[in-house]
Amino acid sequence: MSLQARRRQLPHALLLVGQKGLGKLELARQFAASLLCEQPQASGLACGQCLACNWYAQGNHPDFRLLQPEALGDEVEAEEGKKKPSQQITIDQVRGLDDFLNVGTHRGGLRIVLVNPAEAMNRNTANAILKTLEEPAPSTLFLIVSSDPARLLPTIRSRCQVMPVPLPGAQHAESVLVAEGISDARRWLALAGGSPGLALELAASGQLAWLETLVKRLGGGREIDPLGVAADLEKAIKESKGKLLLKQVLEALQKWLVDLTLARNGLPVRYFLPQSATISGLADMIPAMRLNHFYRDLISRRQEAEQPLNARLFLEGVFLDYRGLFAN
Repeated sequence: MSLQARRRQLPHALLLVGQKGLGKLELARQFAASLLCEQPQASGLACGQCLACNWYAQGNHPDFRLLQPEALGDEVEAEEGKKKPSQQITIDQVRGLDDFLNVGTHRGGLRIVLVNPAEAMNRNTANAILKTLEEPAPSTLFLIVSSDPARLLPTIRSRCQVMPVPLPGAQHAESVLVAEGISDARRWLALAGGSPGLALELAASGQLAWLETLVKRLGGGREIDPLGVAADLEKAIKESKGKLLLKQVLEALQKWLVDLTLARNGLPVRYFLPQSATISGLADMIPAMRLNHFYRDLISRRQEAEQPLNARLFLEGVFLDYRGLFAN
């Protein structure tokens, strides 16, 4: 069911889920605009001309609130010597909704709260949102966006209607990248798991060097130098000035492990297409049980990567364990 079809009988909370890079936030924004519009088109889309649409376009519609990490805000730059913008949605942001939710709507229509990404909420923030979802205010819709719904509290998921956002067809996704002037579109699309938005972000990030370093080292199997690759990646993270995060390194390693698992089961790799032969050779050296245990361990380490005490030591431990996959 499409979002526009759901407007006939809206729940108090919609959870939009799907891979990163599918445009879920933009989809939620357009849906919010259409619901706030006072003269919607026959298709249900916002007219873009009425007073409500003008307010929304300027970012000051009185019946709309966006909850997102400070680091995702427009024109946010971390000044030297000052505290870095938060990567989380804070409990103070949720508490700031109290007045908004407890007064009538300004235009007699809906009141909308857009939360993006939901997995950026820590437990305290999530519990605060949960209380609001358990006792929803009238004429209020929460639009909650998540690329990793498994990290949300089960009680939050259970109080939302889930709206999956599917991957586009491979041919269409490739054509999007080609139209943007991206060469080797198929490779980038594979690395992004089929998400054209993420593929564009990766291709345009200018950070291919660290990824090639990682892939080359991982391809060495038991010959990998855990201390050396940890030092190289820590340097890349520092020099990126916030553009490369430790969690992104872990995400790339997780994708490498997925490809190893696929190859171990005689299936084609999904993410690292140019390295498929290398991955197949490595997969034959690793017992399946050992591979599964390491992948499960990476899931917990992915959460630790949000705020590690020491990035170098963290990475050294990860790559020492990777080398251990090939132990006799």
